[in-house]
Amino acid sequence: MKGQIVGQVKRVNGPVIEAMGITNAMMLELVEVAESRLIGEIIKLEDQSAVIQVYEDTTGICPGDNIYGSGMPLSAELGPGLIGTIYDGIQRPLEDIYKISGHFIEKGIQVSSINKEKKWHFVPEDIEIGSLMEGGGIIGSVQETDRINHKILIPPGISGIVKSISAEGDYKVTDTVAVLETKDGDKKITMIQNWHIRKPRPVKERLPLDIPLVTGQRVIDTLFPIAKGGTVALPGGFGTGKTMTQHAIAKWCDADIIVYIGCGERGNEMTDVLNEFPNLIDPRSGKSLMERTVLIANTSNMPVSAREASIYTGVTLAEYFRDMGYHVAVMADSTSRWAEALRELSGRMEEMPAEEGFPAYLPTRIAEFYERAGYMKTLCDKDGSVTLIGAVSPPGGDFSEPVTQHTKRFVRCFWGLDRQLANARHYPAISWLDSYTEYLFDLIPWWERNAGPTWSDDRGNIMELLQKEVRLQQVVKLVGPDALPDSQKFIIEVCTLFKNAFLQQNAFDTIDRYSTAEKQMKMLQLILEYYKRGAEAIKRGATLIKLKQLSIYQDIVKMKFNIPNEDLKLLDKLMAKLERSMDLIGGDEWV
Repeated sequence: MKGQIVGQVKRVNGPVIEAMGITNAMMLELVEVAESRLIGEIIKLEDQSAVIQVYEDTTGICPGDNIYGSGMPLSAELGPGLIGTIYDGIQRPLEDIYKISGHFIEKGIQVSSINKEKKWHFVPEDIEIGSLMEGGGIIGSVQETDRINHKILIPPGISGIVKSISAEGDYKVTDTVAVLETKDGDKKITMIQNWHIRKPRPVKERLPLDIPLVTGQRVIDTLFPIAKGGTVALPGGFGTGKTMTQHAIAKWCDADIIVYIGCGERGNEMTDVLNEFPNLIDPRSGKSLMERTVLIANTSNMPVSAREASIYTGVTLAEYFRDMGYHVAVMADSTSRWAEALRELSGRMEEMPAEEGFPAYLPTRIAEFYERAGYMKTLCDKDGSVTLIGAVSPPGGDFSEPVTQHTKRFVRCFWGLDRQLANARHYPAISWLDSYTEYLFDLIPWWERNAGPTWSDDRGNIMELLQKEVRLQQVVKLVGPDALPDSQKFIIEVCTLFKNAFLQQNAFDTIDRYSTAEKQMKMLQLILEYYKRGAEAIKRGATLIKLKQLSIYQDIVKMKFNIPNEDLKLLDKLMAKLERSMDLIGGDEWV
């Protein structure tokens, strides 16, 4: 990027620079600072002074150093080559930087976000010359990976008459593949476009959120489902499994594309992600998960201002793929580190602090981020969605701190992680008492069509049992379990069975790590039928010990490991065995 001098450095305060003599510059303009060309962004303008946040280490910057303008805002480069790439917070490809500067990122290093030399096989759409094309329209496609057919879109805001379109063949992303005649003259269309990361990409309309994002995690899909295009907060203290839960969702959910944002996480944790993701196998294609994944790695030792930008970079990439008609899931890990970056930058700009030192505009920024989710009708008349799953890391696991509380205001689903469950090695450690979903009633029709007509009733029944168990456990703590009758002890026993045989899930077991919607439904029905028949047997005089000694009880405990998704008839056989066992339990003969 080459630009003219727009001012000079006046004062340096960490990543925040005060500039003087500012001329011909605009708000949120991308600038370069000093001869080392550090990338920055103008965040405040007043007369001939400005405040710039720099996305790199400012060591060595002196008052009087020149500042160079670009005439454009901080933007993401969008085009073929995004999938499988690992970027930093301002979309610089880390693997390419490593080849140039080794293990440490050199100051001022500039590498193109997308390989400009690689050729892609372009296949044009069947478009008549002389037809009108609007912004967001599809002019062709590139097969980026086996799963992702990358649509070449006309940038939003551009419309005109098609003068020419290139023939099928191999082209660089900077080559012209179409020419539009617009009111401002001919416009050359390439396979690459830029988009301001802080500005949402336009769509035709928002659609109802009535299709679930199926994750294969039973505690999520059955108890607290999320819709495609929905928003969810995943808060939890250190070690409760936020990152691993997001990994499981990223691997098994039915989104077309995953954008994983490591925002301010520890370096060793991001190293695990970068090492593991290329080795994970996509269960739908049998190939590397990276063939449908974009990673943004901005660790805690990287510049704090780049951490603030990484969230916007990630959601912009997600919106770009959504505009092609894909369903994208964004994993933001974690928004607390992003909020801490806002707090540090706000403090350096000497702004008035609000609660716990966070800036007063923290709720606005959180809302702006989550509002970019949604199930949309795109400009090219396709249906696409962006689902935002934001991990929150409250200090000490305190859910009353500002980031968690403000996030809860703007999301409709809440998966609270429980320290006691994590300590007991119960994963996913999502609390069935603290969590909730507001998508339930919108999603009931889909679940009843695809899982079973009694899905809503069965879910309600098990949630009611879990609530009863909480009250009974309080009694047990006061007077001991012996004070309860067998009918109430049986409720506690069934809930314990449900937690161990259904909610707890082993990510390393080839069968248990993922459950289809139909399998989840049959497992739930089996446990509820055990409770229903068992409660009736207790009324007839059967004992709790006798119910636990039934061989079907152990079959239910082990069903998640023994019955694969492809052979659900085995669950029907278990149901038949359960019915026979309960029919016989009243007599002398029992199974």
